[in-house]
Amino acid sequence: MTTCIFARACALLLAAAALGACSSGPQAADWQLEAQSAMARSVAAHMEGNVRVEQAELARARSQLARTGRADLLANAELLHCATRVASAVFEPCAGFEPLRQDATPAQRAYADFLRGKASGLSPQDMALLPAPQRATAQGDAGAVKAMAEPLSQLVAAGVLLQTGRASPAVVAQAVDTASSQGWRRPLLAWLGVQASLAEQGGDTEEAARLRRRMALTDGVKAPGGSAPLAPLSPSSPPAPLQGKGLP
Repeated sequence: MTTCIFARACALLLAAAALGACSSGPQAADWQLEAQSAMARSVAAHMEGNVRVEQAELARARSQLARTGRADLLANAELLHCATRVASAVFEPCAGFEPLRQDATPAQRAYADFLRGKASGLSPQDMALLPAPQRATAQGDAGAVKAMAEPLSQLVAAGVLLQTGRASPAVVAQAVDTASSQGWRRPLLAWLGVQASLAEQGGDTEEAARLRRRMALTDGVKAPGGSAPLAPLSPSSPPAPLQGKGLP
């Protein structure tokens, strides 16, 4: 199931969703299959906290997509990579996308701004280009997170809301539950950290201590590939893929 989630998120890199790993269709070119599978592995490795595999698979996907000479395909891979960072409450410029911005599609530029918490500056036309599940998020609707079917989309939405100061405790709790149910170690650590910070800010030291113990339990499990336990993640700004389809 988790593999299918990532395959659907990466399906745009095949230029046709019907060629994804969770469906059948006409034979795809080798570069398409390699790019999609590499991006799916990169996203999965990020969620597991395996940085070495994440970066290696991202480099492999970039190499395959560069063979096409198409900036839009490369841009989509970079946006998906950056979306996983937002899903883990890490807020930073999407460095891989910015050199491609000039040749990216309007939908991709809108999505990049959305990931950076700048959706309020989008025109109504650009807002309509965002992935359908995220349009309500872009308008500040915290209730939209729980209604999303895709776990990765939920975490991206929660990350954007946190970045813009509109993530309620319920949104943070939903992000924790989503990451936990999927077994996604890296975002789980991040969102538990946010939840613990909120408890501390509210003076609930007992709850904060419980959450810190849960973080220690999660962080004590080595990621696949033998990587060392992760340092606790904290968001950069704590509180106190051709037309956008396929992106989380």
